[in-house]
Amino acid sequence: MKAKERQRKILEIVRQQDRATVEELSSLLGISYETVRRDLTDLAKTGKVQKIHGGATLPRMFGEGPFQQRMAENAEAKARIAQAAAPLFAKGDTIFIDTGSTTLYFAECLSEISGLTIITNSTAIARVTSIAESKNRIFLLGGEFSSNNHQTVGTMVAAQARSFQAHHAVLTIGALDSKAGAMVFSIEEAQVAIAMIEQSQSLTIIVDSSKFDKIASFKVCSLEEIDRLVCEKKPNGDLGKALATANVRITVA
Repeated sequence: MKAKERQRKILEIVRQQDRATVEELSSLLGISYETVRRDLTDLAKTGKVQKIHGGATLPRMFGEGPFQQRMAENAEAKARIAQAAAPLFAKGDTIFIDTGSTTLYFAECLSEISGLTIITNSTAIARVTSIAESKNRIFLLGGEFSSNNHQTVGTMVAAQARSFQAHHAVLTIGALDSKAGAMVFSIEEAQVAIAMIEQSQSLTIIVDSSKFDKIASFKVCSLEEIDRLVCEKKPNGDLGKALATANVRITVA
């Protein structure tokens, strides 16, 4: 198993359990203690884990509340989606990325690509992308800070987003429905997402299948506004038909 694949698996385990010991990781992955320690050191350098005596835990930037819980939910699916989405972007692209656990997974994979301009309202995404070895330019949108989700929100953020022009907006959402389109549960997050879409040439939604055929409080966009959908399971039924009618390109991780 190559180092990057080992480290992705280690990261998934830590996120699913909040913490893991060297002994546990060695047993689960069939690798030596020395290899585990070396991989944990590499992951800690980029802020993805925090080393503790005998193992690792999630870094403090994830906090202890809802966001940390979301990082652990469907972790394997989110990691697969992130790995499938990152190669869709290339050097020279300017990309909006909004706040979310799936978009944080995506940002980690995206940080392996150099020459990007990344605009985000997520302090966690800004941190992960800025400390990576790749040479990318990072802009953090300012506004009211929400510590629960490690993001800036509100009209100030939306106004700043409108001062940029981007090739792509990459967003995660709370719900996707055949009639209502893409939705989130926060009006402040919806305002930011809508501004990012308005200032972008294309829209990519990255979301796991648990959000399919669900309704959330605030609409972000119609299905017709989505250019690409990256998910771990192909939508079927009415949602699948509606996406096909809207000519949304679907990538299944």
